[in-house]
Amino acid sequence: MDLLMDVLFSILSNFSALLILVFILISAIKVVPEYQRLVLFRLGRLVGSRGPGLVLVIPMVDRTARVDLRVVTLDVPVQEVITQDNVPIKVNAVVYFRVMDPSRSVVEVENYIMATSQLSQTTLRSVIGRAELDEVLSDRDKINQELQQIIDERTDPWGIKVSAVEVKELELPEGMKRAMASQAVAERDRRAKIINAEGELQASQKLLEAAQVME
Repeated sequence: MDLLMDVLFSILSNFSALLILVFILISAIKVVPEYQRLVLFRLGRLVGSRGPGLVLVIPMVDRTARVDLRVVTLDVPVQEVITQDNVPIKVNAVVYFRVMDPSRSVVEVENYIMATSQLSQTTLRSVIGRAELDEVLSDRDKINQELQQIIDERTDPWGIKVSAVEVKELELPEGMKRAMASQAVAERDRRAKIINAEGELQASQKLLEAAQVME
């Protein structure tokens, strides 16, 4: 009986050791997709980024962080801004960026998506606030380029590349909309009067030429 118990105890011990070994092996193997990188820390020190494919880590010693390398589409919420000529407007934008250096995106900033979002909001308010309303309405490409350049320079230490920034919508006050509509109507009336005057001038010139020929 004692011999049987010893055998069973030995089998259970070997089985437990085998389960522990299998668990350690499974924990040591990480599968990293093509669009991700694994940032590896060993005893708190940065080792670097690994992947794609199979990555071996040391359980209880290594700590990992996954970083997505795909383009992130960041929606900048509506911001209330006063332009340089004191016109209050509401504006929003969209930012396209991606991680170029996974290690810096983890080490240099706590949450790179949140940090980029907050930076985009403050930059949007600053750039629009330095421009006049006519410039914001007519020169949208220049505004987008300036936003992209500023955000890209400030996120570069985080290992992030901003590829594009696009201002999506501009909301004007109702009084400004009515004033602009009245201005557009007045401009169309002015052009119509100029065209009529030019037509009458051309007609009078033709009549003068005809009178000269008849004379």
